[in-house]
Amino acid sequence: MPNYRRSYLKGGTYFFTVATYRRHPIFKKESAVELLMACFKLVSAEYPFRVDAMVILPDHLHCIWTLPDSDFDFSVRWKRLKACFSRNYACSRKADVSESMHKKREKGIWQRRFWEHCIRDQEDFNRHCDYIHYNPVKHELVNLPMEWKYSSFKRFVRNGLYPEAWGQTVRRELMEMDLE
Repeated sequence: MPNYRRSYLKGGTYFFTVATYRRHPIFKKESAVELLMACFKLVSAEYPFRVDAMVILPDHLHCIWTLPDSDFDFSVRWKRLKACFSRNYACSRKADVSESMHKKREKGIWQRRFWEHCIRDQEDFNRHCDYIHYNPVKHELVNLPMEWKYSSFKRFVRNGLYPEAWGQTVRRELMEMDLE
């Protein structure tokens, strides 16, 4: 991946996948999810962005953000979010960190990189929202998206964007989508 270039667009809307180090399920604990949400609030106060959709699973999260019209730097926001969480997370396990990670003062909580995709249009946005909201079902954590606590799905239902029973039948293309 040495030639990978990120797409920075002022006021852009982006889909992200961010994983924990070695997919350790730290977000199984409600306290870890609450800390992450508090970090989102702190960072967005300093570096504004709107969370359009999100799901937090035990070992990763997916979200869609829209940045302010005058800003394109989602990387600084992720750096701040990860740092805020890492500083405040009481890790009960000793992570097996490499020398390189130790030099960078990484605690073995997050994977170094994250995956981003610039949302192109409304159809692309809708597909990624479907992916986000169906992800807990895909990972066999619940039977329906409505059952997953750490998701924007219920907000989408309240706003009339999904019926409450959405996800009982799944389109093949949604099951084949792999954005992790």
